[in-house]
Amino acid sequence: MALKWYVYILECENGTFYTGLTDNLQRRFSEHASGKGGNYTERNRPEEMLYYETFDTRTSAEKREKQIKRWTRDKKNALIQGNIDKLRGLSVSKD
Repeated sequence: MALKWYVYILECENGTFYTGLTDNLQRRFSEHASGKGGNYTERNRPEEMLYYETFDTRTSAEKREKQIKRWTRDKKNALIQGNIDKLRGLSVSKD
């Protein structure tokens, strides 16, 4: 069985989103929830996993993680809600 990689978005107790990647969603959420998942989630514990995507390679997951981390909160919300039309609208350059 091939290893899968996941990009995920958590909602933290302070209302912010945290985006990360892992090869085990349950383990990583538990690490974040216990304060051992990283500096940000140590201070802002996650309440819920709102979204994840699956990838066949770590490289493709890393690329997607970096992309999502650059997005606005509105754009992340559209992704979480599966609102593709809104997501596309928010992707249009305002230049």
